[in-house]
Amino acid sequence: MNAPQILGTASRALVSNKMRSSLTVLGVIIGVTAVISLMSIGRGSQAAITSRIESLGTNLVFVRPGASTSAGVRSAQGTAASLTLEDAYALANPTLAPAVAGVAPEVDTNAQVIAGRNNTRTQVVGVTPQYEFVRNFPVAEGSFISNSNVQSRSLVVVLGSNVAETLFGQVSAVGQSVRIGGLQFKVIGVLKSKGGTGFGNADDVIIAPITTVQARLSRQRTATGAQSVQTINVQAVSAKQVNAAIEQISAILRERHRTVVGADDFTITSQEDTIAALQQSTQVWVVFLGAIAGISLLVGGIGIMNIMLVSVTERTREIGIRKAVGAKRPDVLLQFLVEAGLLSLTGGGFGVLVGWGVSHFVSGLNLGGQTINTVVSADIVILAVSVSAAIGIIFGLYPAYRAARLNPIEALRYE
Repeated sequence: MNAPQILGTASRALVSNKMRSSLTVLGVIIGVTAVISLMSIGRGSQAAITSRIESLGTNLVFVRPGASTSAGVRSAQGTAASLTLEDAYALANPTLAPAVAGVAPEVDTNAQVIAGRNNTRTQVVGVTPQYEFVRNFPVAEGSFISNSNVQSRSLVVVLGSNVAETLFGQVSAVGQSVRIGGLQFKVIGVLKSKGGTGFGNADDVIIAPITTVQARLSRQRTATGAQSVQTINVQAVSAKQVNAAIEQISAILRERHRTVVGADDFTITSQEDTIAALQQSTQVWVVFLGAIAGISLLVGGIGIMNIMLVSVTERTREIGIRKAVGAKRPDVLLQFLVEAGLLSLTGGGFGVLVGWGVSHFVSGLNLGGQTINTVVSADIVILAVSVSAAIGIIFGLYPAYRAARLNPIEALRYE
């Protein structure tokens, strides 16, 4: 038999049992739909996290203190107080660091913030004016921290959008006062909403002059007695200049701290490193979701095997007649494999359409304060269809082999 004859015979066999074939195809549709919808949710979450990190600034390099050592025990990275505001100013020198476009040191602390009868506990970040541009924190209302605020250690703050809403509701926060650590601060601006970043919510922050935070709210000092900063955010001139910026930053800090390669009291990571680490961890989540959905495809494959075994039993006499008139084992084997393949491919095709529809429907839904994002990519569709086809053929192999092995004489006697 040639290919068109085999395909036609297989199609007629499936159409003759519409209900049974439809239920079998439905199992594959459910499996493919589950794979596409769940993996698209995982990919969507991955893309959303990456986008939010990139929204915090571009071409970023993060300089943080190294690890402290106490009684011979080395602590985690970032625990040593080794970076100062003067280090940040040195990195902003265009002569020493031509690959650096902007420098924004910061000091972080947590504090209870009170406004009238409302209060909240949030992160207070001490910054310089460059922070607005380096870390992409534009204001929606009012103004950002200025150089004069930093120089005079002004008691002024810029509120994140969530903090402003918590403390003042729908009333404009600009010009109002808040109390932090027993001190009265004037609100000079409100940040634009940025949402979650994967490291917390960028809207749940309060921005203040770095000198004010160092003097009033956080008094951590280096070993030499200078007031320390917890992070120096550095923006490279371009993505291609990130590595050059890292080399220049390292050289400047080693000279200032009198350290050598391998004994640095600081650590440097790039935005690309952060994104790559997060993508690697979220990829595990995507694969895990795909594996769970793959169980549905296995169930669909078992359904194909079941229906094909029933079909072989019901068509035993037909198989005997075909063999008696000259059909060979490969012909019978191929016919039943084609039937199994048609079931799985039909289910895979409809499953792709249903899976895309489900992904499109759930995209943008808000569940428990979290927005679901979905991304249906070509590799997910190809993977789902390929796996469904493979499962159909694998699970159809035993029934096909069983049909091909039937003795034609015994098959003709079968009632």
